[in-house]
Amino acid sequence: MKTTVEEISSTKKKIVVEIDENEVTRKLDEAYHALSRNVKIPGFRPGKAPRSLLETRFGPQVREDVSRDFVANTLPSALSEADVTPLGYPEIEKDVPTKGKPFVYSASMDVRPDFEVEDYKGVEIEKQRVDVTDDQVQSRLESIVQSHGKLKPVEDRSNVEENDYVVLDYQAFEGDEPLEDIYAENYMLHVGSGDFHPSFETSLVGLEKGDQKDIDVDFEETYHHSKLAGKQVRFRVTVSDIHTMDLPPLDDDFARGLGGDFADLEDFRKKIRESMLKEMERRADHEAKQRLLEKISSSVEIDLPEVLVTSELSYAIDSVKQNLARSGLSVENAGISDEKLGEDFRPVAEKRTKELLILGQIARQENLDVEDSDLDEAFNGMSAATSQSAEVLRRYYESKGLMDSLKEKLLEEKTLKYLIDNANLIEVESLEG
Repeated sequence: MKTTVEEISSTKKKIVVEIDENEVTRKLDEAYHALSRNVKIPGFRPGKAPRSLLETRFGPQVREDVSRDFVANTLPSALSEADVTPLGYPEIEKDVPTKGKPFVYSASMDVRPDFEVEDYKGVEIEKQRVDVTDDQVQSRLESIVQSHGKLKPVEDRSNVEENDYVVLDYQAFEGDEPLEDIYAENYMLHVGSGDFHPSFETSLVGLEKGDQKDIDVDFEETYHHSKLAGKQVRFRVTVSDIHTMDLPPLDDDFARGLGGDFADLEDFRKKIRESMLKEMERRADHEAKQRLLEKISSSVEIDLPEVLVTSELSYAIDSVKQNLARSGLSVENAGISDEKLGEDFRPVAEKRTKELLILGQIARQENLDVEDSDLDEAFNGMSAATSQSAEVLRRYYESKGLMDSLKEKLLEEKTLKYLIDNANLIEVESLEG
């Protein structure tokens, strides 16, 4: 077997493999010999049908089987010999195996670009100093109280007020034409939340149960719903019901009733502050790492393998679809096409691909790897968060083939930690932009 490597670009290579004519002849002879023993040809005993007849009837299939076996059996060693690691399965082009002639095939593949990263230690980067104010703690407490509230029908008045929860039927029109998919029945809206559109919600204030009203809304060009963005839309609205939120008092009994072993409200407030501080510290750390990575990335010029960009793009689009599905929507209902998503998210996918390539290269340059202790720590962390045993989680990841992706993620995190540990961090009160 002869192997040659052609460099098509910095991210694409082609391996050409040539198999000796004697090996081709031997494989074809073996294939026809096995076929003659197993196939039934009228007028001939098993193993006695002439080769010429077998070639006439089964030649194309035999040659395809032999060529496929040649590729399957020789490609791994050809890749190893050429020291090439493909990203995804190679694109194969092959000859037809012919007795007495060499068999040649080629394998074209995306590969990681060959590059070095320089000056990634001692990079100056700002990190926000974190602190939790009393107002922030109080706001979090009020959100928790809100989440334990119970809706109840409004009984002491008949009109909608700010902060009410209103049940609506609506249909949207552009001119006199109803807008497809922009309608709802028994839709509950928290007036003043901004979940719909501020001018729409303001126009509900003062309406009574059973009222019908046309509400005109001028949607901004930047509005998140593409079917509404930049349009003047009339909503025909009917108020079905009005509710208000009955909130429990924020006191010691409320704190103790949450089941977190809180002694009283002050103890609960203290735990909330500690939790928020950890949360803010994690966010500040994540943002500092991201700014550091972006700074390093800006000094590196590399070509990006299309297969990796496509993979990141698919992940981003799937994430959008899953988030919409959790909200009871789809890209079709939201007026977004896959083509538009691909166009919008491609720069993000390219940025992410470049950063992952750079992190991978730094890990190689620094001989960073995922150790058993890193895996133990990861599964113990998952165990604490899910109340499942670390061993059960490990077996699940192994059975589902998720260990490689977990190791990739852990190596990414380990490399980022290495970079931030070796950066010149400057703590600031607030970050520009």
